[in-house]
Amino acid sequence: MVKDTDNEDGLVRRLSRFARVSAGLSGVAARGAGRALAGTQAMSAANAADLTRVLGNLRGPVMKVAQFVATVPGVLPAEVARELIQLQSNAPAMGPGFVKRRMMAELGADWEKKFKSFDRNAAHAASLGQVHRAVAKDGTLLAVKLQYPDMGAAVQADVRQLKTILQLQRSVDGTIDTREIGEEIAQRLAEELDYAREAAHMRLYRAMLQDRADIAIPVPVPALTTKRLLTMSWLDGRPLAAIENADCETRNAVATALFKAWWRPFARFGAIHGDPHLGNYSVREDGGINLLDFGCIRTFSPSFVEGVIDLYRAIQRNDEKAAAKAYRAWGFRKIDPELVSVLNMWAGFIFDPLLDDRVRIVDNGVSAAEYGLKQANDMHARLKKIGGVRVPREFVFMDRAAVGLGGALIRLRAELNFHNLFEEEIADFDVTALAERQRETFKAAGVPLPEGA
Repeated sequence: MVKDTDNEDGLVRRLSRFARVSAGLSGVAARGAGRALAGTQAMSAANAADLTRVLGNLRGPVMKVAQFVATVPGVLPAEVARELIQLQSNAPAMGPGFVKRRMMAELGADWEKKFKSFDRNAAHAASLGQVHRAVAKDGTLLAVKLQYPDMGAAVQADVRQLKTILQLQRSVDGTIDTREIGEEIAQRLAEELDYAREAAHMRLYRAMLQDRADIAIPVPVPALTTKRLLTMSWLDGRPLAAIENADCETRNAVATALFKAWWRPFARFGAIHGDPHLGNYSVREDGGINLLDFGCIRTFSPSFVEGVIDLYRAIQRNDEKAAAKAYRAWGFRKIDPELVSVLNMWAGFIFDPLLDDRVRIVDNGVSAAEYGLKQANDMHARLKKIGGVRVPREFVFMDRAAVGLGGALIRLRAELNFHNLFEEEIADFDVTALAERQRETFKAAGVPLPEGA
């Protein structure tokens, strides 16, 4: 009998991943237990700091999984969720030996001859891969993103742990039925491993935002791109955090570009950037922004986009019947007046800056880390009283991205009329026209149409 060595190796890698993650989390749990014995909370802000330190030093999607869990109302104490939402990768970059082996595997033994120059020391390291500077044969500056080894096994292991956590959560508190959440996150993480798909997303975003001179998107290089290697043009810029203390005009210009980069693709083409943390943007010398990562792009059917805009209009008019219809379009089940009332708490929070026709900041007196946590916990308490809700898949990334965008705008202390900016994007909304634009633009970019389109 022939042994299936590929399956065996995959199992070994998944078990190894599980062991490494579990060992780190076990240490956190042990320290938390020690605090509990000493009379303090096991799941406290101090323990959350331990948790973020451990997760940030692990490569792979476990960090993103932790961020997702933190956004599910009622699963974690607020102080723990606050720490995890801000979690960034602290894992050191892999060395030159690793780079040589991985580049040979993707482009062949003569890989270095395909560049004019290539820096084997990483410029940036992230959760799934690291980025290197290079120069093309024609002198073009390049960014080369190289995926870490065994990320497929890491995704499988981390998703299994996520589903275990969510299953345990449902057994303790079934207020939020998280089954769809687990499936949605698993699918998006699997897609992030496909760098050829990410290159297609870049082409899509370049088409969707071609009329925005204040938003730049890298140009992918197909001849130097594979499923695990992504080569693109290098975009110079400063981290978003570097302009937090700039003058108000500068911060507002960057915030406007961020707002348009998120809402225009959604309202006009049915696509959103599902991972809007600060590391995915940089600021150009002219005050425009660069969009740098396109692994987590969520696309929606035209009818779902229509449902989001219909919900905005329903909240605007305080029309609960129209809101109920919109929630059904979102995929919520068993809609009744009580559930509409609770869901409107969250919709009112998300849409609040968009409904208020005046110059304002996103939310007075709330830090980026706190944004959405109080509302989520208040909603959880109300849902518990009425028997809970099953969250549809489409809600997951809309929620995460909206909260992430709001947090970024708070960090920038933007003072804008968000109502006018939003109305500009939906003023001529027509679901048939969106469907036609979507078919044409997605096909040209090589991006599959969303289910139901």
